[in-house]
Amino acid sequence: MLYLTPAFTVYCCFVAALLGACMGSFLNCMAWRVVHGESVLRGRSHCDVCGHVLTAGDLIPVVSYLVHRGRCRWCGAKLSARHVWGEAAAAVTFTALLLRYDISLQMLEALLLACVLLACAFADLEGYIIPDRFVAAGAILRIPFFFLLPDPKGQALDALLGSLAVGGGLLAVVLLYEKLRKTDAMGGGDIKLLCLTGLYLGWMKNLLCLLLACVLGIVFALVTLKRRGTEGDARLIPWGPSISAAAILTLLWGDAITAAYLSLF
Repeated sequence: MLYLTPAFTVYCCFVAALLGACMGSFLNCMAWRVVHGESVLRGRSHCDVCGHVLTAGDLIPVVSYLVHRGRCRWCGAKLSARHVWGEAAAAVTFTALLLRYDISLQMLEALLLACVLLACAFADLEGYIIPDRFVAAGAILRIPFFFLLPDPKGQALDALLGSLAVGGGLLAVVLLYEKLRKTDAMGGGDIKLLCLTGLYLGWMKNLLCLLLACVLGIVFALVTLKRRGTEGDARLIPWGPSISAAAILTLLWGDAITAAYLSLF
């Protein structure tokens, strides 16, 4: 349906990007409020520095940040570029998933997972935490698709294997490492997030997600440590963003990558 005419394709991509940017803004705000103990439903968006309530003109995704040159319109404080990058990432993600899955239930399922992944990434970047409520929401949102998509039993089995085998296997490795080295290896939220991605991706693609997350995590850690220099705790490297990015990449190209790998045998 997406490719009925070139004009319709462009229109759908524009709508997807617009919705993605708006959702990215909302998820960023929601993650910030959860991390800082504020209510998600009550209260108005405000400047993190001066506390001034933001108007509708201050909340236009990407545009407001660029117009005000990355500063609060009221106090002039510099705003974190994470907000605009998060909105842009969500816009690109929504558009890419639309192009990958067309207008379908699979697209809706992928978009819901992407929203949860982005929220977890934003929260981990802000406060080094992946809220349990985000992971639980993602698991609950997966349930209807077991019945709406073909082969419910096969889906459920693959989802459980993807969640328990990959997430559980990683948990066993982490516990063994911590016992031998007497130090923390990784946060429990990261393991829960991988269990969640397994519910959507299945065991084979979740294993691919884990491998990609390790590669992205190393790159992210090197960049983060270089930017920090000697400041901050080198052990505090959020892995949630790497897992989220890896899962989105797997949603987009996981089938092609696994098919190419299996064709070697």
